[in-house]
Amino acid sequence: MAEVVLDGLELRSMEAVHDRFAPLLPEWYGRNLDALFDCLTDLREPVTVRLLHRAALEERLGRRGRALVRLLCRAAAENPRVTLLWE
Repeated sequence: MAEVVLDGLELRSMEAVHDRFAPLLPEWYGRNLDALFDCLTDLREPVTVRLLHRAALEERLGRRGRALVRLLCRAAAENPRVTLLWE
């Protein structure tokens, strides 16, 4: 099972977030939130997204960080192969 770790104390940009997901996603992944949602909800292999220091992530990335968290929750609700863990 693949794992993506998003640590709010380490990530400083959305580009860094997309870098974490890119190895798991198709080459055509558009590196934006819409494309990330589409790719996560279409995944056929299980993936765990481990979200560390959520408040720090949302503070650093602002509106886009909050949108990312909502997106991850929605993707996990729509695709049983996506597991979202909060730490």
